[in-house]
Amino acid sequence: MALHLLCVGGEDHALRIPFLAALQKRGLRVSAAGTGEVAAFAKNGIQYHQYQFDRFGVGFADRAAMGQLAQLVKSARPDVIQTFDTKPNLFAPLALRGSVPVVRTINGMGWVFSSTELRALAFRPMYLAMQRLAACWTAATVFQNKADKSFFDRHRLLGKSSSVVIGSSGIDVGAFEAAQARMASPAELRAELGLGDAEIVLTVSRLTVQKGIATLLEAAKLVHQARPKVRFLLVGPRESEGPFAVDQALIDGHAPYVIATGARSDIPALLGLADLFAFPTEYREGIPRVLLEAGLAGVPIVASRMPGCDDVVVDDWNGHLVPPRDPRALAAAILDLLSDSARAKTMGQRSIKVVRQEFDLNVVADRYTELYGQLHSPGHQVTGWRRRTAAVKYNDG
Repeated sequence: MALHLLCVGGEDHALRIPFLAALQKRGLRVSAAGTGEVAAFAKNGIQYHQYQFDRFGVGFADRAAMGQLAQLVKSARPDVIQTFDTKPNLFAPLALRGSVPVVRTINGMGWVFSSTELRALAFRPMYLAMQRLAACWTAATVFQNKADKSFFDRHRLLGKSSSVVIGSSGIDVGAFEAAQARMASPAELRAELGLGDAEIVLTVSRLTVQKGIATLLEAAKLVHQARPKVRFLLVGPRESEGPFAVDQALIDGHAPYVIATGARSDIPALLGLADLFAFPTEYREGIPRVLLEAGLAGVPIVASRMPGCDDVVVDDWNGHLVPPRDPRALAAAILDLLSDSARAKTMGQRSIKVVRQEFDLNVVADRYTELYGQLHSPGHQVTGWRRRTAAVKYNDG
């Protein structure tokens, strides 16, 4: 009988459908649970369960979400549970307490571990304690970058559970290239967005302060002073980001050289008209999918020197890394690449090989499938999996 995997995430869980589909092709029976809509999963033949939690709040709502998960798992009866995102990574082990093996993927450290705000610093000890507790009922922890694994090791957040580094949830190279081929041409997009012959700096991100959007706006002003024809495209949601959202008035204050398009589904096509991709995050990222897409499109990258970003970008080789929260450094790096298009193109071409070799969906899916299989092998039944997880060994490179 095929191993039944239940993959649990949050509102953007649909982004992992290609990963789940790749697991299905490897013989796993896959279902999913998240807080987003069901349509995308149904379209791809993946059974989907909705549950609810508030990613901005704490307290009773979190306890209710854990209760929902416990009931969902009791009904679905999976063999292994895979979790993504900060709260699901905590909820599943704490709710199930060893009744089913849980594999949690640390896809970034989130606001609490990234922000220097007093509120985040106050929450940090509680979250560290919860991570240690969750580790007691975790079969294995997957890290998307080495910096996060080092953080968990340093703070003793893994308990006796095993750990492994698997970069990203993978990118479907073939699907990305097919999407590029069938979408609108750069000329059509330029006409639609009123870009003319401007040089384009593209950013795809939630429009929040923590993602560095305020820093990017300051840098855009400096770039505009030096190269007035440059246009910055900000692609991503703002209204859904609650207290973290950048004020619309702040964005509007940088018109016409900054254009916010909202969320769009044609990112491969937009990358086709970009001269440069900017990613000024202040987060401890996992492996940002947008950096993989930019790399696969051959677009040179300027990103913050933050965990996850520096797993994709090698400074002065396939892009530039700059300190977070430093608009002058960000502007200087952008101007450096825009002023030397031949060098920038060479950098972008280097990224294509990196993404294909290190982050291809098939490579990632194979490693996860091997991990699940070892957890579900004889001797790893529900009553005994915890004491056997130390047998799961990987090269962390």
